[in-house]
Amino acid sequence: MKPLLEVKNLNVDLRLPAGTLHAVRDVSFSVQKGKTLSLVGESGCGKSMTALAIMNLLPPSASYRADILEFEGQDLLRLNESKMSRFRGAKMAMIFQEPMTSLDPCYTIGNQLTETLMEHQNVSGKKARDRAVFLLEKVGITAASSRLKQYPHQLSGGLRQRIMIAMGLMCGPSLIIADEPTTALDVTIQAQILGLLASIQREFNMGMILITHDLGVVARIADDVAVMYCGQVVETGTIKEIFDHPIHPYTRGLMDCIPVPGKTEPGQPLGSIPGIVPTPIGELWGCAFRNRCSLSAPECADRGLDLTQISATRAFRCTRPPGDLTAKPHNEPNDPKTTGQPASIHTPDTPAANTGEI
Repeated sequence: MKPLLEVKNLNVDLRLPAGTLHAVRDVSFSVQKGKTLSLVGESGCGKSMTALAIMNLLPPSASYRADILEFEGQDLLRLNESKMSRFRGAKMAMIFQEPMTSLDPCYTIGNQLTETLMEHQNVSGKKARDRAVFLLEKVGITAASSRLKQYPHQLSGGLRQRIMIAMGLMCGPSLIIADEPTTALDVTIQAQILGLLASIQREFNMGMILITHDLGVVARIADDVAVMYCGQVVETGTIKEIFDHPIHPYTRGLMDCIPVPGKTEPGQPLGSIPGIVPTPIGELWGCAFRNRCSLSAPECADRGLDLTQISATRAFRCTRPPGDLTAKPHNEPNDPKTTGQPASIHTPDTPAANTGEI
């Protein structure tokens, strides 16, 4: 079955005074209709940049390119801004991390909800308001009609996030991208929003990309997972494959950082990954994770470490085969505890040229 969204070898570069920052490098994944793919990884791994490239919402200093970037069979790389704007909101919608910075403080909730539908589907104001009230009720907001007259600052964080979800659903999109939708909310509201997203995704049979660094969130809502590190996808798999049998050392490290009910003893210290995600400025050699990895070996510095495809859903990027992840640790010259920079990053004297500038 042809995927709803197909991404192959997506790259995003940003021009900086220090050189070219390769925020996303050769990222590939697909999203099926009615399924949820979660992009996970630490902050700075390129998850949000990947989503912004798909939506063509990158900043002016950024450029992107891909071998394939197709949505419902449409080549997004061939669309100009005018045509792409018809897709955004109507076919693809995005729920941003902090709703207070996404909602306009000068306009009522009703104006902001109805504007999307009236712009894309040319319906009357009354039909747009009826649709807005219907969706506000669908996302669990009481007295929905009276909320249309309110401004964002009059609502709580949980209500604003529900408003953002309703706004994303106004035109009935086929794909919704949720970028850290619960980060700014307390634990109780987080659970409600996650349950809401899951139920709406099933009810409307949408594809969804969930961006998060919280593996607990992933376990509750995702069907498939793509683990990102330093702008690359290092492992993909179904939710069961990733949680039951993580392969890549980085994925294993992430799993060690979370408590497991029934396995983690009370008071037992959780795992951690030493060092930090490097800034990917300049050319990348070999595995970017090797200076934080207890299994690193000399061959981890080799060029061209591609994803190893194990099955239709399972792939990982590592010099170790799946059954041989017990190699003797090898320490490289750079110490991540002091530098936080891997030896695989090489910064050229002059910035690399950009292509496909937006």
